[in-house]
Amino acid sequence: MSQYQSLDAEVLRTFVAIAEQGGFTRAGEVVNRTQSAVSMQMKRLEEDILQRQLFEREGRQVRLTAEGEVLLGYARRILKLHGEVFNTLRMPHMVGVVRIGTPDDYAMRFLPGILTRFAQDYPLIHVEVHCDSSKHLMQRQDLDLTIVTREPGNEVGQLLRQERLVWAAAQGFCPQEQRPMPLALFNTDCFCRAWTCNALEQHGIEYRIAYTSPSLAALFAIVSAGLAVTAQLHSLIGGNLRMLDESDGLPQLHVANVMLLRNSQQQSPITDCMAGYIVEGFK
Repeated sequence: MSQYQSLDAEVLRTFVAIAEQGGFTRAGEVVNRTQSAVSMQMKRLEEDILQRQLFEREGRQVRLTAEGEVLLGYARRILKLHGEVFNTLRMPHMVGVVRIGTPDDYAMRFLPGILTRFAQDYPLIHVEVHCDSSKHLMQRQDLDLTIVTREPGNEVGQLLRQERLVWAAAQGFCPQEQRPMPLALFNTDCFCRAWTCNALEQHGIEYRIAYTSPSLAALFAIVSAGLAVTAQLHSLIGGNLRMLDESDGLPQLHVANVMLLRNSQQQSPITDCMAGYIVEGFK
């Protein structure tokens, strides 16, 4: 018989929540417990079970000690295995394949978090991700779930979010000094490209399409090098890029809709489950 006390999964879940949220009160909201209940759990974990100090308290903020950092790694692994056991034994039907189609810009920005959470809960499901333009993805019949960008008035499927198209350039890039202004845009399949060009023409701004690519990563590499301006959805702008606006002499752009399409011919519990994770991940 083991001489060690057991580590309860709920206590470990609370511990991880504290580490991620930086405090007992916010962690309590995550695990649906009162602040006092969270404190009692951690007191028992520190004093009775492990006999190690796990937190250093600074007012309402807490940070992990060296021992706490060690436990955090183990706790996450234990909770992952805990979830796999229950999902495998309680839901053996959740085994199979789900095929997702998405433009690569959403694959870069949203899919990492969505797929991480899905894999933790359903480790036996094989996920296929197919990246292409919205136009091409909508023509495919072999995908279970498809994420596409649509113009207002042409929506199909379930609305995931609305995003304004914004201008972006490298730090220090001055669009007023570039005439004609060089643009880096998706290939002609993207309606956002037409929005961009029409807006510039309506405001009398000279431009030239200097770079095109179907890959967001390629466009961002070009823009980050200070070679051109791009127009992308607001949530995709990051890194060393800065957003431009009217103060930079550029017009405001339209709002696009991000939609989720479901293949009515390939409905399954796996597809429905993944759809729920995608909807949550785009909030």
